[in-house]
Amino acid sequence: MVTLSRRFAAELMGTFWLVFGGCGSAVLAAAFPSVGIGLLGVSLAFGLTVLTMAYAIGHLSGCHLNPAVSLGLWTGKRFPAKDLLPYIVAQVIGAIIGAGVLYVIASGKPGFDLAGGFAANGYGEHSPGGYSLVAALVAEVALTFMFLIIILGATDGRAPHGFAPIAIGLSLTLIHLIGIPVTNLSVNPARSTGPALFVGGWALAQLWLFWLAPIVGACLAGFFYSWLARETGEPVVGQPEPATRP
Repeated sequence: MVTLSRRFAAELMGTFWLVFGGCGSAVLAAAFPSVGIGLLGVSLAFGLTVLTMAYAIGHLSGCHLNPAVSLGLWTGKRFPAKDLLPYIVAQVIGAIIGAGVLYVIASGKPGFDLAGGFAANGYGEHSPGGYSLVAALVAEVALTFMFLIIILGATDGRAPHGFAPIAIGLSLTLIHLIGIPVTNLSVNPARSTGPALFVGGWALAQLWLFWLAPIVGACLAGFFYSWLARETGEPVVGQPEPATRP
């Protein structure tokens, strides 16, 4: 049995890696002269952070790295309510530290300006593609819903063993390919909070959506998969399962 304090540390470290690696690729490498990695590279970077952490800490904490994932697993009867608050606190702290380390590095370049967005999530004039609040809300709910369905399905006891991190990492890559033009893609309140604290202003004013929409999408997915799974067997209630994310 892994103690709660160690699972807390694992979630903090994993969420740090998610924000530092994913947002770092957007801030430092996406448009780098001549060899910028672009939208495809940033999407892949987010997927890789989850894939690598799922194998590294999935057996310790479940590798949620995301308050919406923890809540989705709880509504899906895969995670105990008593551990929700410690997990969410760890994830938010890890995200803030990740954004802080990224800020120290990014601000070391002449001409750096937080007005560039610092990979913060936004809608309206702060959406990369100029998408409206309604479009952003629908996108974040729908993409989080599908992300949680994949997590719940891939980590089901009846699914092939050992492949869940690959499915989850690839699904995060896919939803970034879809959602970056709309909101810079969140599906993760902690990931949104870290950069928003450094950008301030509009990013903090719009942060509510990137807590509300992922949580709604994740909880809907948890209830739906719980119903779906009961067709052939009950989901397991108890400790977090290995290799569950983002």
